[in-house]
Amino acid sequence: MATLQGQPVLILKEGTQRTVGRDAQRLNIMAARVIAEAVRTTLGPKGMDKMLVDSLGDVVITNDGVTILKEMDVEHPAAKMIIEIAKTQEDEVGDGTTTAVVLAGELLKRAEELLDQDIHPSIIARGYRLAAEKAMEVLDNIAMDIDVNDEEILKKIAATAITGKHAEYAVEHLSKVVVDAVRKVAEKRDEGYKVDDDAIKLEKKQGGSVEDTELIDGIVIDKEVVHPGMPKRIKNAKIAVLKAALEVKETETDAEIRITDPEMLQKFIEQEERMLKEMVDTLVNAGANVVFCQKGIDDLAQYYLAKAGVLAVRRIKQSDIEKLAKATGARILTDLRDVKPEDLGEAEMVEERKVGDEKMVFVTGCKNPKAVTILIRGGTEHIVDEVERSLKDSVKVTKAAIESGKVVAGGGAPELEASLKLRQWAPTLGGREQLASEAFASALEVIPRSLAENAGLDPIDILVELKKAHEGGNAYAGVNVFSGKVEDMKELGVLEPLRVKKQAISSATEVAIMILRIDDVIAAKGVESEEKGGKEGGESEESEE
Repeated sequence: MATLQGQPVLILKEGTQRTVGRDAQRLNIMAARVIAEAVRTTLGPKGMDKMLVDSLGDVVITNDGVTILKEMDVEHPAAKMIIEIAKTQEDEVGDGTTTAVVLAGELLKRAEELLDQDIHPSIIARGYRLAAEKAMEVLDNIAMDIDVNDEEILKKIAATAITGKHAEYAVEHLSKVVVDAVRKVAEKRDEGYKVDDDAIKLEKKQGGSVEDTELIDGIVIDKEVVHPGMPKRIKNAKIAVLKAALEVKETETDAEIRITDPEMLQKFIEQEERMLKEMVDTLVNAGANVVFCQKGIDDLAQYYLAKAGVLAVRRIKQSDIEKLAKATGARILTDLRDVKPEDLGEAEMVEERKVGDEKMVFVTGCKNPKAVTILIRGGTEHIVDEVERSLKDSVKVTKAAIESGKVVAGGGAPELEASLKLRQWAPTLGGREQLASEAFASALEVIPRSLAENAGLDPIDILVELKKAHEGGNAYAGVNVFSGKVEDMKELGVLEPLRVKKQAISSATEVAIMILRIDDVIAAKGVESEEKGGKEGGESEESEE
């Protein structure tokens, strides 16, 4: 609203909320910090869990940062930006989501202190950017090269991602399963190793204990054999992987067939039967004794397949079809008119087994399995879900370590080392950027401080000890939350891929700078409520907290 010669001039639509300048910055920073505080208590091996209940009453119990943030129904736009960095971190490297969010919240908290001293947001942003580049440099310098063939080192990296989750008591067993799975699908290229984590299928089945989780050298399909007359176990399987349906196709255009006497109807039925028999014969003549089909299999086709002694499974997910083709070396067939023996995949054994109270089909003993399955077990649905989340993180972290070949110590050691080096380097900047860089260094300390707090330790004592150890030249000194002391994380085998830490720092810095640069929030809430069909009495929700 503006006034011209005492006359009000309406510029923005009625009901629009506008927050300007320091108020906008303060509200955005507050919203982002609330999100960071929500997940901060979950950080580290001693982090607490959150119970999330959605509108339908479904319960999720987890301490996985990105899962918590995805489940939260967040309204504020700045808070949504913070959640985005957790998603990016998860997609890129799989772990470090809580670290990225907590760090972003702390960077904004420190920035607010500088804003109160009348330092311009652009200067803070520049200081943060320079400090982030320097922090990356420090991380590169303290990173350790690892031998990707050293199973013990990889197991330690996988275990670091699992520790602190529900699966912790079986960490030895699970980290071995993860490392074996990742190494099986890793491919050596000229520039190093490449791991396709999509080739590792996580199949969960309630029942048993977490320690019953196993690596299957092949693919497990959560379906059963379609026909009771089919064999349930086939050795030396020749596998046809179909994207087409084993059914009589409907015509592309709308057609009408007029039948005037019963003989014509009989011929029509016989022709359908002949077509289905031809389809089955094509597969059997090519040598197939196992058929996996993404679409449906007609009842009659099932009968013919059973008669020919073929094991068939239908309505398999697209992702599973691709993994089957990878594991068995089969070609995915979209047309049944031209099936050759070389299109078929191979496996030593295809069998239907009972897992818990359900039947599943196991494809094992593939010659060169480029896809494997981790069959996850656990006492309850919530435990199985949480183990799946831990293993997803662990697989991605192990992949990052194998691909980059570089790791850093855990336990808050890299953050504290970077903080120390930034404090020594900041005076060389001069000007007000120095203050922003020093604020960045202080913000990095939030990680070891949170680890200590979540373990019930005194954060001030721990930070003092940590600084003393790092100033004494031990760049790997971190918080051992189990003993409550500052110890060498490298010796303890607490290792994380360098890529995870670098991604967390760059994501947190970018989002903090973006939020700082916003000095005007114009929220047109009226439009949204109209789209939702209008609120009762035409009321609109408040945008800001």
